[in-house]
Amino acid sequence: MSLFRLSLAFAALALVQSLGAQESGESLADHEFRQISERQIALLADAAKQGDKVDAEALRLQAQSIVDDWERFLEANQNYAMGYAAYGYLLWKMDMRKEAVGLLLKANQINPDIALVKNEIGNYLAEEDKPLDALNYFLAAIQLAPKEPLYHYQLGTLLFEGRDEFIRSGEWTRDGLSNAMNDAFKHASELAPDRIEFTHRYAESFADMPHPDWDAALKVWGKVELQARTPLERQEARLQAANILVKQGNVPAARILINTVDLPELQDPKQKLVALMDETPKK
Repeated sequence: MSLFRLSLAFAALALVQSLGAQESGESLADHEFRQISERQIALLADAAKQGDKVDAEALRLQAQSIVDDWERFLEANQNYAMGYAAYGYLLWKMDMRKEAVGLLLKANQINPDIALVKNEIGNYLAEEDKPLDALNYFLAAIQLAPKEPLYHYQLGTLLFEGRDEFIRSGEWTRDGLSNAMNDAFKHASELAPDRIEFTHRYAESFADMPHPDWDAALKVWGKVELQARTPLERQEARLQAANILVKQGNVPAARILINTVDLPELQDPKQKLVALMDETPKK
C-alpha cells in the first residue's frame, strides 16, 4: 500500500513535543535525546529541501553519525521509548524498514501509549499489505490522539486501499466499510479545515461509496473550490460538482457550472462531461 508516510513537518514536531519535558526541568537523558533528535530533524529537513541535488555521500556520513549517537544513547538508556521511536524513524528514512519497525515495536513494548509509534507500526503493516493488522494500530493511535487529523486520514486511506481484504474477512459489509472510510476522511477534514488535501480526499470519497450522499458531496466540493490555490484546482472542483449534478439529473445547473471551465488542460474531461449531459434526461 502507499500514501502511509508521515509528513516531515509532522514527524519533526512529534519528535520534539512528545518528549513531554520542558527544557528547564529535563533530565540528562531528556537533554541528550533532544539534541540528537534535533540534529536528525535538521538533517532530514535539509535533505528534503535539496531533493535530487543532495550530496548522497555527505548525507550518508551525517546519518551514520546520528545512528552512532542513537546506539550509544540507547545502550545507556535502554528503557527510553521515544529514543527507539526516533531512531526507528531515521532508519525508515534510510530504507532500513525491518530494522526500523523492530525499534518501533520495542518502543511500543516499553510505552504502549505513544500515538506516533502506534501510527508508524500501522504504516509498516499497511505497506506490507497487512491491512487487518494495521487497522488495530491506526485505531489505537486515534484513541490516544483523537484530534490528530493525519491519523484519521490514514485510517480512511487504509479502509479504501484494503477494502477487498476487509470485505473478504467477513467482518465488514461494503456499506459499513465505505461509511467508515467516508467518516474517517470527514474527521480529518474537520480537524484540519485549512488542509485542502484532506478536504479534497473527503470530497473524492463519496464517489467510492455504493450509496453516496450526493448533496453532501456537492457541499464538500464547494469547500474544495473555496480552498483552491490555483485556477486549475478551482476549475477541477467545478468539474467534479458538475459531474455530480449530472448524476442527479440536474443538467441545467451542470451546464451553468461547466461553462465556467475554460482552462485548456481541462477541455478533454469537460467535453466528455458535456457529451454525458447531452445523453442525460433533464429534470
